[in-house]
Amino acid sequence: MKYEWRKSEKNLYLPKAKPEKLKVPALKFITIAGEGNPNSSQFAEFIAVLYSLSYAIKMTLKKSKNPPEGYLDYTVYPLEGIWDINEEAKENFNGSFNKDDLVFTLMIRQPDFVTEAFYREMHALTHRKKPHELLDKVKFETIEEGLCVQMLHIGSYDKEDETFSVMEAYARENDLIRLTKTHREIYLSDFRKVPEDKLKTVLRLNVKQKS
Repeated sequence: MKYEWRKSEKNLYLPKAKPEKLKVPALKFITIAGEGNPNSSQFAEFIAVLYSLSYAIKMTLKKSKNPPEGYLDYTVYPLEGIWDINEEAKENFNGSFNKDDLVFTLMIRQPDFVTEAFYREMHALTHRKKPHELLDKVKFETIEEGLCVQMLHIGSYDKEDETFSVMEAYARENDLIRLTKTHREIYLSDFRKVPEDKLKTVLRLNVKQKS
């Protein structure tokens, strides 16, 4: 039986197209940080490196005769990204920004039974089989988002501001304060295959309750 995150973790990955509050626990990820335009060929390389490692982990575990405790075959988790702009862009911000000034951390979640030691083995294996200079930038991290407001955004990435406005209004109405201008995106659709107006993206903001 395969573990399907779409079925088993709907609260984290399949919200409705209206804002909601949730608390996200500590989860394991492989991550890679970078800067630049997400429409560039270099950005695609960041994504490819994360997927190479994620599938190396999945397939090696599936073939293992001695899998770790708690192992269950699983569907690879979706790509996620935390987005910001660089310091120069912040200093000159006038309500809009150039995509070349974006700063990002991309990540793919890993199941709880994946240890850092096993990740290091898979990192070395991927280095040998699919060497890439960006592999040295990948990290294995545990990240706890904590209290968040999230909402499903349907449509172009360039129209996410409309959804963020709805989320920020919800936060104000519920006595929540946004902690940072960064935000998280979880990509439920493959932009290479899905029409732009049908793209589905989970958007999240970190918040705290007013004291």
